[in-house]
Amino acid sequence: MKEQTEVGKLKEGRYVVIEDEPCKILGIATSKPGKHGAAKSRIDAVGIFDGVKRSIVQPVSAKTYVPIVERKSGQVLSISGTTAQLMDMKEYTNFEIPIPDDIADKVEVGKEIGYIESLGKRKISID
Repeated sequence: MKEQTEVGKLKEGRYVVIEDEPCKILGIATSKPGKHGAAKSRIDAVGIFDGVKRSIVQPVSAKTYVPIVERKSGQVLSISGTTAQLMDMKEYTNFEIPIPDDIADKVEVGKEIGYIESLGKRKISID
């Protein structure tokens, strides 16, 4: 899910949708209004799920989408290779999710772990 907001209301550390990918905002640079136009913002962000850096330049008054990022928890039911099967602790739905290499030793069967979900994508997030 996503909602619409103005570019001028975005802040660093929040989220924005760029190229249909939810991204975390790393920096915002705003220029002054010129003789022939409105002030523009350059937004530098990194994808939550793919880690790719993206940037957009838009007028401050333009509308853009902000993804709804949910932090949830799930119990690990099984592990096969680099994929874990999780059960959501509130909805009791089962799904498979890839395990990142850097936290593979922290994921164990029967253990409860956190994950983030946005725009139909999921990622394990141990903070």
